[in-house]
Amino acid sequence: MKALRTLVMLLGFAGPLVAQDTTAAPPAAPAAMPSNVSVEAVLARSVVDRAPQDTGTAFPDSVGTIMLWMRATGASGQTLHHVWFFGDTEVGDVPLTIGGSPWRTWSRKSVPMDAKGAWHVEIRDDAGTVLKRIDFTVGQ
Repeated sequence: MKALRTLVMLLGFAGPLVAQDTTAAPPAAPAAMPSNVSVEAVLARSVVDRAPQDTGTAFPDSVGTIMLWMRATGASGQTLHHVWFFGDTEVGDVPLTIGGSPWRTWSRKSVPMDAKGAWHVEIRDDAGTVLKRIDFTVGQ
């Protein structure tokens, strides 16, 4: 009986003394959750009663102001950014807080008469992920 008790005690202490394999790769970090935010967006010359008017992707150099109208779904409480580019140069970043789902909102960009050429605007989340991009031209 004494031998059995000694054996049980030895086995009881053996557990913590077992070596652990540290060469195995650490567990992978969980993958980022896919964004459940979706956006519809159009460029327009104006917004009337929360609806875009005179939409398009080509505007005359006399346009003066261009609006980016968007309808966001699944972004309640988040901030989305309208990031405006002339060529490859960022010329504006408008943060917009989304108050519900779906939520309509818009930003505007003043366009100087001499800013002819290729433009684009990106809708980004706070992490910088581009949710939508719209390319457009001015004066061509």
